[in-house]
Amino acid sequence: MEPISADPSTILNRILDTAADNLRVAKVLVQMGLDPNNITYDALFNRLLEIVLANITLANMFALVGAIFFVATLLMQRMVPLRVANMIACTFFTISGALSGSIATFLLYLLLLPVNAVRLRQLLKLVKKARDAMQGDMSMEWLKPFMSDRRYNRGDRLFRKGDAAAEMFLTVTGKFQVKEIGVELPPGRFMGELGFLAPNNRRTGTVECIEDGQVLTITYERLLEIYFQNPQFAY
Repeated sequence: MEPISADPSTILNRILDTAADNLRVAKVLVQMGLDPNNITYDALFNRLLEIVLANITLANMFALVGAIFFVATLLMQRMVPLRVANMIACTFFTISGALSGSIATFLLYLLLLPVNAVRLRQLLKLVKKARDAMQGDMSMEWLKPFMSDRRYNRGDRLFRKGDAAAEMFLTVTGKFQVKEIGVELPPGRFMGELGFLAPNNRRTGTVECIEDGQVLTITYERLLEIYFQNPQFAY
């Protein structure tokens, strides 16, 4: 017997040669019960049909339906239908495993069922929260108790364009102007919110007080806390 070399490349070549030999068309045909020297489309079709009919069992039918639903999950773009389809697939695979006596298949898909059920419940709760938020009160009056009072005199500059932004303002009295575009901000208007949304948290304009007034301020850190705690405010 030829000694086996410990060289990794030699071992890999032997593995590839063995795999190629096992995958030869002639050998596959012989394993299917066909004569490689006398093969026709009719003979091939009839043999495949025999194999299919011989394997039509209740367990395999359940496995087929499960496979169809599993493939459907790969084509879905929304998570809720995907989870539902995955649960249906797991149910059919579980039944198939039980009918065929495959304990590994049965246990695997039986355990996947509650996992998908929990994830689906979490998704449905999130969707419900989002719908409630969209239908809720969009007024920002409730935000005032979380804000601090500050007063400005005419000529005071609240912030310059390009400055680092760390807070948002709500005008209460007086008048304020965005210098770059000449827009006046009357009482009841928010300003400085774009700095919160900007990736680098920089001011996008310069705001100056043109009439003595009062504002309420809230830091971006506090905004983030409220953002994650209150879906209505997030919307």
